[in-house]
Amino acid sequence: MIAPAARAIYAPRMPIPLLLLPGLLCDARLWRDCLPAGAEPRIADLTQDDSVAGMASRALGLVVDAPYFAVAGLSMGGYVAQEVWRQAGPRVSHLALLDTSARADTPEQTQRRLDLIALSGRGAFKGVTPRLLPLLLHPDRLDGPLAIEVMEMAERVGVEGFLRQQRAIMSRPDSRPDLPGITIPTLVACGDSDALTPPALHDEMAALIPGARRVSFPGCGHLPTMEAPLAVRGALEAWLNSPRSA
Repeated sequence: MIAPAARAIYAPRMPIPLLLLPGLLCDARLWRDCLPAGAEPRIADLTQDDSVAGMASRALGLVVDAPYFAVAGLSMGGYVAQEVWRQAGPRVSHLALLDTSARADTPEQTQRRLDLIALSGRGAFKGVTPRLLPLLLHPDRLDGPLAIEVMEMAERVGVEGFLRQQRAIMSRPDSRPDLPGITIPTLVACGDSDALTPPALHDEMAALIPGARRVSFPGCGHLPTMEAPLAVRGALEAWLNSPRSA
């Protein structure tokens, strides 16, 4: 473990890598328009592993050269971010959990995933994203260009990546018992109209993490990094500028 004094010596504004973890059926496009000024982004590929632990381990390969790094994850990426903290906690200087949850899957959520896996197995992968769109975007954006971009991201991830991601999500642990041990600057944020991981789940996480900052993005669904990128950028910049003391 890194001693508290060692963490305090690390200068608060020293540039460090920002490990970014996309959500289900998302890629680097998710973060494109909200990157904080001065950040050194390293965006993980979360399409290659069928467990959250494997995803986290692969993502950590992007920061092997860094004694400290910040990590931000959205949705599935938030599950992976919590696992990154479990695997490399002493090196994590800041943690951001966006539009995600600390809970394990409910039986209803698991069944929905199994239904989508079955749909994909019948050669109907292209039908998955349209079914998910109402859970991903604010209703005002379902017929706009952003919906097209979300569907294009899903196509880039592809059916095999989607199947691995769903298996990983279904087997994720309940992380709530770990949250009180997180003592680094933590941002917990979501769209105020997130239908997939509602605001109450974020209130729960923020209440369990000591000193967590809770932010809401008005008029956004599950993907505020694309729906309100300037607001998300501002929240991320304030988060990264928080002192990195123990």
